[in-house]
Amino acid sequence: MYTFDSRIRYSETDSDGRLTLAALINYFQDCSTFHSEDAGLGISYLQERGLVWVLSSWQIVVKRYPDLGEKVTTGTCAYDMKGFLGYRNFWMTDGQGRYAAKANTLWSLLDIKSGRPSPVTKEMVAGYGLGEKLDMEYAPRKIAVPAGGSAREEIIVKKHHLDTNHHVNNQQFVDMAMDFLPEDYVVGQLRAEYKKQAFLDNVLVPYVAVEDARTVVSLADPSGAPYAVVEFVGKK
Repeated sequence: MYTFDSRIRYSETDSDGRLTLAALINYFQDCSTFHSEDAGLGISYLQERGLVWVLSSWQIVVKRYPDLGEKVTTGTCAYDMKGFLGYRNFWMTDGQGRYAAKANTLWSLLDIKSGRPSPVTKEMVAGYGLGEKLDMEYAPRKIAVPAGGSAREEIIVKKHHLDTNHHVNNQQFVDMAMDFLPEDYVVGQLRAEYKKQAFLDNVLVPYVAVEDARTVVSLADPSGAPYAVVEFVGKK
C-alpha cells in the first residue's frame, strides 16, 4: 500500500468549490507515479528497458467530491500481476478516514519498439508488493456502447493532450468525453476502456449515446474504430 497526503487546491475545484473528476483522476495517476518512482520502478527504469505501462481500463466510484481546502489522503495498491497485466486499486479518504472515492484499474506492460506485450518481471512484483484487493463493487472491464449514438465534431490531438509516453493521456480522453455531459451532471461512476493509443494530430470522432442512467462516449478514428470508450453514470 502506498499513500500521500494533500489538500484540495483552488485550481482543482469546480464552480461549487468541490474537487473535479479530472483532478481526482490526476490524484490517482500521481499516486501511482509516486509509488513507482519511490519503488525504483519509475519512468527512468522503464525507459532503460524499453518498456511502458499502458492503462487498459478505469472504474471509479465517487461517494462525494471533497471541498476546497479539505485535507485528503490518496492511496494505491497493486493487488495482482500476471503475464503482462497489472491490477491496481486507488482510493481517496478524508481527514476522518472516510472514503470519498474508490477505483480499480487494469494495466498492460508493453515493449515500446514492438508495441507487443512484455511479461511482468519478478523484480517488478517484488518492488511493488501485492496487497489486498479493495472492497468495492467491481464492474466488467468491457463497456457496451448503446445503439443510436450521434457523431459530434471531430477532435484533433494537440500537444497538451500528450504525456511522457507521447500519446494521449488517459485523463485527457475522459476530459474530452465529459464535454458532452449536461452542465449539471454529477458523475457517480466512471468507467473507461482504452482500445488503442492516440498520437499527435490523430483525428478523434466522438459518438455519444444515452441509455437509461448512463451516457457513453466512444472516441473513435474516422473509420469508427474506438481509441477509448467512456461511460458515465450520474450520481443519485
